[in-house]
Amino acid sequence: MTFDTFLMVDWSGGNDRGPSPKKDAIWVCAARGGVADEPIYMRNRQVAEDWISAFLRFEHSAGRRVLAGFDFAFGYPAGFGRALTRSDDPFAIWQWITDRIEDSPNANNRFDVAGQINAQFDGIGPFWGNGLKRDIAHLPRKGLARRAHGMPEKRRAEDDAKGAFPVWQLSGAGAVGSQVLMGLPTLTRLRDAFLPDIAVWPFEPLDKPIAIVEIWPSLISKAVSATQPAGRIKDAHQVLLLAQTLSALSPDELGEMLNIAPTSEGSILGLGHAALLAKVASKQLTPPPLKNDCFAMPQGAHWTPVAAAQAHLQQHLSCVVGHEAVTIGEAAGRILARDAKAQRAHPPAPNSAVDGYGFAGPAPAGINHFALVEGRSAAGAPFHGKVSQGQAIRILTGANLPTGVDTVVLQEDVSANAQQVSFHGPLKRGANARAAGEDMQQGQTILQKGRLVTPADTGMFAAAGIGEVVAFKRLRLGILSTGDELCEADQTADSGQIYDANRPMLCAMAARWGYDVIDLGRAPDNRSKLKTMLNDGATRCDAIIASGGASAGDEDHMSALLQGTGSLALWRIAMKPGRPLALGLWENTPVFGLPGNPVAAMVCALIFAHPSLRVMAGGTWTPPESYLLPAAFAKSKKDGRREYLRARYVNGHVETFASEGSGRVSGLSWATGLVELDDAAQTINQGDLVRFIPFASFGL
Repeated sequence: MTFDTFLMVDWSGGNDRGPSPKKDAIWVCAARGGVADEPIYMRNRQVAEDWISAFLRFEHSAGRRVLAGFDFAFGYPAGFGRALTRSDDPFAIWQWITDRIEDSPNANNRFDVAGQINAQFDGIGPFWGNGLKRDIAHLPRKGLARRAHGMPEKRRAEDDAKGAFPVWQLSGAGAVGSQVLMGLPTLTRLRDAFLPDIAVWPFEPLDKPIAIVEIWPSLISKAVSATQPAGRIKDAHQVLLLAQTLSALSPDELGEMLNIAPTSEGSILGLGHAALLAKVASKQLTPPPLKNDCFAMPQGAHWTPVAAAQAHLQQHLSCVVGHEAVTIGEAAGRILARDAKAQRAHPPAPNSAVDGYGFAGPAPAGINHFALVEGRSAAGAPFHGKVSQGQAIRILTGANLPTGVDTVVLQEDVSANAQQVSFHGPLKRGANARAAGEDMQQGQTILQKGRLVTPADTGMFAAAGIGEVVAFKRLRLGILSTGDELCEADQTADSGQIYDANRPMLCAMAARWGYDVIDLGRAPDNRSKLKTMLNDGATRCDAIIASGGASAGDEDHMSALLQGTGSLALWRIAMKPGRPLALGLWENTPVFGLPGNPVAAMVCALIFAHPSLRVMAGGTWTPPESYLLPAAFAKSKKDGRREYLRARYVNGHVETFASEGSGRVSGLSWATGLVELDDAAQTINQGDLVRFIPFASFGL
């Protein structure tokens, strides 16, 4: 059974919850194809009903089938309907309750209605849980006060769903009865508004564009707990995860869950299939962690070449973030998590590339005469008639070609009056006309997963009718500096201190790369305090870049801590500037330990961290674009290591910074890129071609 959109609703029987998101309120979340939107908070039932109705109407008009789930019972235990309405029809119960419930954002009469229902039964009950200060006739405050009302305590669904509460309780923990009384009128109005295009499961066959089903998020409670991000309200997270899980099921899997015998009691979607739901749910939202050996290049006393280190990272790193649906207005700078397919052709219909006159071509050599058709075709105002052979019509740029037209002659090339148009041929068939779909075909993949979306891409999305795309969530990148010698630039430094240049520089680089930057601060040379800061970073970040402490000395605490995790890879890179790279996992969070020198830190971040982070953010390993340009410098280089010179392009040549010393941080600001010199020994003379990598190739 196939549905395009899955809408999950966490309902509430209470009053207005105010403007700020809260727990125990109404939350809604939609998902398509295993990707969920962000959950939306609804402060009261009136707001929620309006929103849900508008959402269903929009999806229906877009031709998408919707499965909408609500987390309250659609029916009551067997016999209740006949006792209350003299009918087993569950919709008769819905209407009976709808006719009597009065609801506003801050007050409702659900307890009084429950008392009215109890009055129809012998004994006391079945409803209980008067939550008001005033007494209500026939409605006891305690469940133990009920007797001889003749109703089963639970539906069969509650018997099968271990831990589910009965529908009779109206207040206190587990009071689902109030949700039912306040939810069924909403469902009644939605059903009335969308008939005949709506069906309610399991009362009706699901052969309509809109299906309403009963859900119970507790079926995936363990997955909810395991994947709930810090700071997200549980109600919000469980509708997100359930929507995403149901939308990720195959049509056969979903069809099997929906394939039950009709029952007036109703049922819960997924009963008997909790293991499958839990399995699918556990795969949602959180990608698999990096393997513990992702940095573990075979170690030895040798120096690791740059190319070997990059190849190892490219082979062993993987995506560490989840994904979400975003509007195209939010897509620029995000990485596609799914191929983007054109929703319609572009152009959608054959149209004119110029202002002129359209006719059926070709036009032979010599003077051609065509009788003019009354009217014209303009962009947004097409001509709806037919242009016959031998006739022409006035047409403007971008306008649809009318039936019978396949060729356009420029208006500058014609002589025209009110009756006819004349021009010199020849003119081939199809001249000055664009074919439908010549740019993009409907259903065509126009951008692939892993693409970093550009502003131009968003224009292409819009032209292809794509309103939202599935993108990876922004990588949360923590930036940390280490060392007692560091202080902030706005502080007074003593003679033994230097200002921390790395952290603001790396934070700015990460922001330009489109990541959510988390400034983790500056750690002293204290292993215990650094451990605490790493623990904090691991809970808030998808990856961490630290500078300083990346070697193997007494005060290199970063390397020592990563060594304790069993994941440390201390690479001695054969490059200048740079050399030590400490890489490892801290609480499954990848950590890049860069050199403390600002020049070396920036170069290592560009050469190693930039492509690695792109992969972890869901993109592809992309070598930076480089250009062979004549050198405006001379240099003799030794064998055995790769060198990166701060450089800039001036008047057709590449200049290098006056000093190669890695302590000259001003050279980073002076430069517009790097000159890359390969590992082998070489002599560079002025005018020789060298490889120049602009900073723009690194996304800066």
